[in-house]
Amino acid sequence: MDQVQHIMALSTGPWTLGQLLLSLAFLTAGFILRQILNGYLHGRLQSLAARSETEADDQAVAALVNPLGLLLPIAGFYLALRVLLIIEPAWLVHFDLAFRIGVILVVGWTAFKLVDAAAVLLSELAGRTDSRLDDQVVPLMRKTFKVFLGMLAFILVAQNLGYSVSGLLAGLGIGGLAVAMAAKDTLANFFGSLMILIDQPFHRGDWVTFPGGDGVIEEIGLRSTRIRTFAKTVVSIPNQALANATVENHSLMPKRRIKFTLGVTYGSTVDQVRELVQKIETYLQSHPGIDQEFMLVKFTEFGPSSLDIFVYCFTASTAWTEHLAVKQEVNLTLMQMVQDMGMSIAFPTRTVHLVSESPEAAHEPDPS
Repeated sequence: MDQVQHIMALSTGPWTLGQLLLSLAFLTAGFILRQILNGYLHGRLQSLAARSETEADDQAVAALVNPLGLLLPIAGFYLALRVLLIIEPAWLVHFDLAFRIGVILVVGWTAFKLVDAAAVLLSELAGRTDSRLDDQVVPLMRKTFKVFLGMLAFILVAQNLGYSVSGLLAGLGIGGLAVAMAAKDTLANFFGSLMILIDQPFHRGDWVTFPGGDGVIEEIGLRSTRIRTFAKTVVSIPNQALANATVENHSLMPKRRIKFTLGVTYGSTVDQVRELVQKIETYLQSHPGIDQEFMLVKFTEFGPSSLDIFVYCFTASTAWTEHLAVKQEVNLTLMQMVQDMGMSIAFPTRTVHLVSESPEAAHEPDPS
């Protein structure tokens, strides 16, 4: 053991043999670890990524393995030189600084590649939806994250070089505030589009009612949403206003309602009204176009000029034309029922009774 220590302490120039061997060990270990990473870990991750159909995991593997494959030899080289530069502390400080900056750049490069992989995954998910809004948001988010990462890397490098970043951050804050104030409406519409994308109250092709009218969603953009009205005009609504408005989505109806009051004349008897209510209910229960989950047929009101029968049910189809066809068939059948039972459908009427005065009262003098 003493002999080994003696050999390691032998001087070869400014360094001992032990320092040279340790430096060589660090350098060799960096390249060996790189080969292990590329040969085993990379192969295992690639085989796992190959089992999925998405390309995002393949890019994520490349984003992790390639920078690590570069970082390991650099780390070995750094440790090796650090052992050798122990004789020159002034050089060691500069070398440590160069290594830190190199690590920041490699980590930033890795983050850039991971953002690309995440963007690929989000683009594949966005391609499965009908809306084009998410297709537009994904590239914008990728660029935004890359700009943020680039600024963060720049600030870290500047800080390691000894520059004061407090003034830079203050300037960026003031500049960002000025931009935000100038583009207030644009940013509000952008965040409104994000809320629509996240909440998804409607999709392209949905029939909606909004403050000011109704129509079919034609396009959801980053600034505004275009709606095709039933008059075939196009209404563009800023996403900020639409995100804060009350929007009724008719396309989400599982079934469509029929609601009306059938009024028959006061000349109808109690038995006729009771029989009519029963017939209407039986007819609706046997109609294939009427949803059978819930319905109401009740004699509810003594109206001013009619005996009112309340009819409430739903069509099984939500398609507008099919709904109207079923509603028309129900109306015509109920009219036929009323006619066959010898009853009449009431309409607003008013009876005026004229009271005639007797001749004697007409000739009596007025006391006044």
